[in-house]
Amino acid sequence: MNIKNLVCLFFAFSMTSFSPPTFSAEEVSSIARGGRLYDKWYEVIGTARPNGTHPAWPASTNRKKGSVTHRCKSCHGWDQMGKDGAYASGSYETGIEGLKRMKGASNVKVISIMKDSTHGYDGKMSEQDFTDLANFVTKGQIDMENFIDRKTKKVNGNLNQGEAYYNTICANCHGEFGMAQEGMHALGKIANRNPWETIHKIQNGQPDETMPALRAFELQASIDILSYLQTLPKN
Repeated sequence: MNIKNLVCLFFAFSMTSFSPPTFSAEEVSSIARGGRLYDKWYEVIGTARPNGTHPAWPASTNRKKGSVTHRCKSCHGWDQMGKDGAYASGSYETGIEGLKRMKGASNVKVISIMKDSTHGYDGKMSEQDFTDLANFVTKGQIDMENFIDRKTKKVNGNLNQGEAYYNTICANCHGEFGMAQEGMHALGKIANRNPWETIHKIQNGQPDETMPALRAFELQASIDILSYLQTLPKN
């Protein structure tokens, strides 16, 4: 076998050994950016925090107010399940529906809802921002119930794999024990307190930060990392 054939064989093996999600690379990055917009859109686009409490925020169900009420995740949850998910109770209980029904919907429909009088985001973001956010809603939702136990918050992942991923991808910034970021809670504490938020940020990155998004890799890698994070020190 000549060198040319060996190179082709190696390339073919490499392509079959790595199986990213079935989207184009550019669409995956759009979905990940949409996930960051869903988290805190005003930080992603570099604009000022919204003033006051969102007009549609149901103040009767909780005491949250101010800019946090303008975040998509505050109404619909990190798991996109709204009143039927992790936000069914607690400080973010709003009674608002989740977004699971929008999975697979058209971007046009989602964008029109974001721009309607209830949501009121028309003119606050660019058309690319709306497209990225719609891509996340229609194509980027993951079923967190499949690997996070809602009662115990424990994650069903591979600890050994998670440790390897963490030490090669995350530890350079977060440190061996997840406590290297100044002004940030220990990763062990965050992952145990709110695994839904943690997997969202592992998949999509942190708004206005250099944290990489792992969405282009198989979801299981993010699940394994989250599982390992729960074993790290909490303080």
